Amino acid sequence: MIFARGLMNFRYDINGLRAIAVLAVVLFHFNPQWLPGGFAGVDVFFVISGFLMTSIIFSGVEKNTFNLFKFYNARANRIVPVLAAMSAVLLVFGWFYLLPTDYRDLGRQIEKSSLFISNLLFAKGGGYFDTAEHTKWLLHTWSLSVEWQFYIFFPIIIIALKKFLSFRNLKLIVLGLFLASFIYCIYATHKDSKTAYFLLTSRAWEMLLGGLAFLYPWSLKNKSHQIVTQCLGIVLIIASYFLMSKDTPWPGYMALIPVFGAYLIVVANYQNNFLINNPISNSIGKWSYSIYVWHWPLVVLGFYFAFENWWIYGIPLSILLGFLSYQFIEKINFQRYSSWKEIYKVKPFYIFLIILACGYAVKETDGMKFHYSKEVIVALEELDGTNPYKCDSGLRNRDVEECKIGNQDNIKAIVIGDSHADSLTTAVASAFDLKREGIISIVTASCPLLLNANVRDASNNDDCQNINKKRFQLIESKKYENIPIVLISRLPVYLEGQNDVERVKNEGEKAPLYFSKNESLHKNDLYKLTSKDLTETLCRASKHNPVYITYPVPEFSTNIPKTVAKNLFFNESIPTTMSYKEYLPRASKSRALIADAAQFCDAKVLDPTTILCPQNECISIYKNRPIYRDADHLSEYGNKVLTPMFKNALNP
Repeated sequence: MIFARGLMNFRYDINGLRAIAVLAVVLFHFNPQWLPGGFAGVDVFFVISGFLMTSIIFSGVEKNTFNLFKFYNARANRIVPVLAAMSAVLLVFGWFYLLPTDYRDLGRQIEKSSLFISNLLFAKGGGYFDTAEHTKWLLHTWSLSVEWQFYIFFPIIIIALKKFLSFRNLKLIVLGLFLASFIYCIYATHKDSKTAYFLLTSRAWEMLLGGLAFLYPWSLKNKSHQIVTQCLGIVLIIASYFLMSKDTPWPGYMALIPVFGAYLIVVANYQNNFLINNPISNSIGKWSYSIYVWHWPLVVLGFYFAFENWWIYGIPLSILLGFLSYQFIEKINFQRYSSWKEIYKVKPFYIFLIILACGYAVKETDGMKFHYSKEVIVALEELDGTNPYKCDSGLRNRDVEECKIGNQDNIKAIVIGDSHADSLTTAVASAFDLKREGIISIVTASCPLLLNANVRDASNNDDCQNINKKRFQLIESKKYENIPIVLISRLPVYLEGQNDVERVKNEGEKAPLYFSKNESLHKNDLYKLTSKDLTETLCRASKHNPVYITYPVPEFSTNIPKTVAKNLFFNESIPTTMSYKEYLPRASKSRALIADAAQFCDAKVLDPTTILCPQNECISIYKNRPIYRDADHLSEYGNKVLTPMFKNALNP
């Protein structure tokens, strides 16, 4: 976050507010259970930044002394050195300790954060609270990017409008922008909160409300009124830390609680409240920018190396690094310049260029791939081993998409299911001579062919029922009558929940992903319901087509290509196999449900473990290459191991 000082006398209340905000963010990131809404500390920082920047801009505009280049120079002097130092440390660390794929991603993040557009990069990801985000070393720089974008556009708008409007009308423009951004924020959060979280358009109102605190100050001359207003603001902020959680759509209208709380503290302008003006909060407040910049890489460090109880060390380290960074980097007094012609004299400008170039170089060389062994590179190539036909478009609200592979005039099989079906599509295709024969793949992630099922996927979509209705419309149209249907799904995840250790560790996603309309089903009732739905599905599909259904493939608890690469790179011995007995506890119930439903409906069962678990040992490597692209999806290289199973079944 940006914590620049304004033109007014030093505000101890605002400094204490910084401490409340940064500590909340740090605690939330190291242990969300302690402070489930601690991420709202970022919203508090936005209010502070808006207040301080508006004071600088409007004070200068009113006196006709505002200099845009000097303003940018001052911001760069404060922001760039600490950000660059942190990036440099990560680049050195990454050379020795990151796999090339992770190092490449780090380079891309450094490049985007240097340009202050990392928020646009992260808006394309899975969302701020998604597990995968915990491997992104510079995720926290999204807020720096949002603030820098605000610093770029806000003064330009004010300067441009000053030529046509009075000072009073300029203030009304700020009020109008606040209302417009707030309304848009509510709309955008409702439509797509994962994207709205990162964008300036849905965050600007928070900074603009801070600006309104400067433009329309409250005259609270009575000390008791100041205290009450300030305490109410503190209560609102603290309440938001405990009442909100990652499940709260953010930054929608609920964000108004901590934002308005911060606004009240700013307008109260009371300096002598020991709750926020004490030696500890004064120190933490001074170091808050540096603490914020350094704490998140420490969070990722603990996650990356799976350190137990990392918060015990991570939180003190964050504060220590914040202190050291403040003392030896932030306090450097870089000279300020007033003319664009003097940009070559601005030292942070060169720091920015160096870090940008380094990040770009790491990204463009695929994580400096040349300094890793060939075996590591080969192992990691399986991460990209997805279906080359792109049968799953990722669009759930669409008509059934018939992804045709091979000779479209002689279809020999139809694959239907979720992402596991997508990962095995080409294994089925390889069972045929594609010059003379072809197959159709009808797949959608997190949506098995299972009648009546509501499936909660990564995007909280619940439209699997509608997708399956469209699938059955195609089946029952008899367009592909008598052509074998191969049903493939990751049934255990819908019954038992996630198996990936990293996902479970971070999100606690042990709950089933498959629900009926009654989402509070007991586990035994869930099994009974699934058995009923699966039987109905197989019997209905079998009316017009031969049906084959696969047992679940073995699922591992860690990402196999990365585990293999880590074993090679760090000379470790993390297990990459598991016994058949270890496979059964998670898969046995799914296997039993499939076997019973198939027998009842005269469908045929295919068992991948006859090939993947030879001699009662389930493999994840074949001929020195990973056969998985993550913890549970077979890669394009690996799925061909199962081609004989499909060939024997579909070409008797």
